This record gives sequence, C-alpha cells and structure tokens, in this order.
Amino acid sequence: MPNRSNNTTFLISCLVFSVSVSTILFLLNAVFALHYSIELALVIFFVCFGFSFLFFYFVYQKIIYTRIERTVEKLKHFTSKKIPEENYDYTYDAADPLEQLNQEIIKIAHDRQKEIEHLTKMENYRKEYLGNVSHELKTPIFNIQGYVSTLIDGGINDPSINVEYLKRADKSIDRMINIIDDLETISQLETGSLIIETEKFDVVALCKDVMEQLEMVSGKKNLKIVFEEDYKKTLKVYADKFRIRQVFVNLITNSIKYGKENGQTRIKFKTIDDKVVVDITDNGIGISEEHLPRLFERFYRIDKGRSREQGGTGLGLSIVKHIIEAHDQHITVASSKGEGTTFTFTLKKA
Repeated sequence: MPNRSNNTTFLISCLVFSVSVSTILFLLNAVFALHYSIELALVIFFVCFGFSFLFFYFVYQKIIYTRIERTVEKLKHFTSKKIPEENYDYTYDAADPLEQLNQEIIKIAHDRQKEIEHLTKMENYRKEYLGNVSHELKTPIFNIQGYVSTLIDGGINDPSINVEYLKRADKSIDRMINIIDDLETISQLETGSLIIETEKFDVVALCKDVMEQLEMVSGKKNLKIVFEEDYKKTLKVYADKFRIRQVFVNLITNSIKYGKENGQTRIKFKTIDDKVVVDITDNGIGISEEHLPRLFERFYRIDKGRSREQGGTGLGLSIVKHIIEAHDQHITVASSKGEGTTFTFTLKKA
C-alpha cells in the first residue's frame, strides 16, 4: 500500500481533476447560459472526485508505483547480496520507459557490484603480492646484513670465514638482482612497454640449445632431458627468439628442480593448423589439483620452504605465462601428485 506521501499525491491529483472538471462546467454554464442548481453542481463535483480518485489510484498504484517498487526491491537485492552467477538479459521494450528504467538500474547495479568484487579481489591480491615481495627481498637482505656484520666485528681477519662470507653475501646480492630483474620483466610485459620482436626461427634447434645449456644442471640429479622423437626437419615459428628461450629455460629448469633422481624430462613438438604445440613433461613429484589454478601467480610456491632452498625467484612461471600471452598464444598445465607434470604452450607456425 502507498504511504502517507503517496496518499497525499492521490488526494491532490483527485482534487485538481475535480476542480478542473467543475471549472469546465462553470465555463460551459457561463458561455451557454446553462443553469445548474447547487445540488447538481455538488453531485457532479463529488462524482468527478470519486472517479478521479479511483482512476489515479489505479494508474499510480497498480501501474506506476508497483513497478517502481519492484525495481527498488531488485536494487536492494543487488546491493545487499552477492550477485548470482546467471547471465542477465538486458533486452527490454524501448517503448516502455518504466521498463527501460528498470532494466538500466538493474544493469548499473549489476555492473557496479561486479566492479566492487573485482576491486576487492585486486586489493587482496595487491596485499598478498606486496607481502610476497617484502618476504622474498627480506631473506637475502638479512643474509647480507648478517655476513657483513660478522666481517665488521672481526671476521674479516679470520681467514677461515672471511672469503666464504663474502661469497655468500655475493650470492645473496645475485638473488636480489634476479628478483628485481624478473619483477621488471613482468611489469614491462603487463604494461606493454616490452616490445615483442618476432622473427622466423627453428624452435627445435632453440630447444636443443637450451637442453645442452642445462645438461650440467640436470646431470647433478642424473636426470635426462630428451626429445619425444627424432626431429630431423626444422620446425619454423614466428616469435621473439630471446623470450621463447626464456620460456624453455624456465620450464625445463622447473622440471629439473622438481624432477626425481634418475628421472626424465621429455619434450614433444606437434603442429595443429597454424600453431606449433610444445609439451614439456617430467615424471617428478607432480602438483596437487588445488594448486594448479594459482600456479602462474607471482611468487606462488607449492612448498615454500623447499622451493626457496632450491633457489629461484618464484617468478619464473609467471614470466612464462606473460611471454606466451604477449605472443597471443596460450599455456596450460596438467599434473597429478606423484605422477609428474606437463606444461603445454603454443606458438605461431611460420
């Protein structure tokens, strides 16, 4: 039911209508010299008043007020509850301004709620990201501080530790530089300031070069890096050769770090339409399903303690994803705990 202000609107509308009708009758009486008795004039006035009251009540309450009320209730639903996942149909009858208003309000509320949820998510991500950066930089800084303090306090004169501590400090400095370089690379890729310089090259030859480069690293775990088959022909792609080298180095290094002793990393190439598909598969420790959606996030580590012990900045997979996406291509990961991991990415075939 309408509230007091709405009732006032009804009465004023009815009164205006009744007075208008009475005025018209008065003018007709004056023009045509018609004679109405006071009683008849009052009857006509109240009949007009009653008719106008019912008319305005029906029009305002049933047609306008009820529909506006429904719109308000929908708006409350959007502002007080999480938006349902279903897709809203924003089509409406353009000839009906009230329905148009209703749909526009719903659309605005829906868009704003999604924007708020996105901003909240990004705020949480920003806090987590800053915390991760702080933690990653804090470890080498504290190490350097400890080594330098020990040397200043007299360790510099002790030949059993002075050179060793300087080497450890230098190693921590290298790690800081790697973290900063990786962060700069990601930032440039995200902002588009890092230009991808595409060229035509043999991706199999590039991969073979990286395999030879990492042969000594894999040899420490007696881990073999092999091709799935003997690729005798060249396989040309259009891409940034330097950046794709980074992709191979990061993914193969990752397979070595988390591979098993005496294990194997297999690399496979295949062509589908205008794309070259690359699979890098290891038979290592694998990744649990709950970690897969966040695997390409910056600094995300499955086993944080063990990951830091094995080195790396925690940015490698994030850089890989950004490089592949900068080429307008895709990268995916499939893994099972204890059964190994497969990274698959595409490149444009030349």
